[in-house]
Amino acid sequence: QEQLVESGGGSVQAGESLRLSCVANGYTSTKFQTFCVGWFRQAPGAERERVASMGRDGTTQYADAFKGRFTISRDNSKNTRYLQMNSLKPDDTAMFYCVTALRCDWFTAYGYWGQGTQVTVSS
Repeated sequence: QEQLVESGGGSVQAGESLRLSCVANGYTSTKFQTFCVGWFRQAPGAERERVASMGRDGTTQYADAFKGRFTISRDNSKNTRYLQMNSLKPDDTAMFYCVTALRCDWFTAYGYWGQGTQVTVSS
């Protein structure tokens, strides 16, 4: 069964870092590499917002609010995409989700989502 499994969340202090992982279980490597993979987050009471994405060719895109602090990367041998988050702030507290779609502008309409991993940043 194909599924996306996020991990790496936790509780940290402001200024610290976390690296989130999104593992594509049950996917062949070839299939997973055909997708654009994105990271979204949703804070309590807020709408889900896009953080970053990586296309099949490795091209990355970041929402302005995260440029310079967050970095998306991949390890195709492990069917995994990462989100390195540095200089975390209390406002970064949210559930973080991994999502795949055939195109990077299709996440909302046609994305396949993981269950999420919680990030909590205290001051």
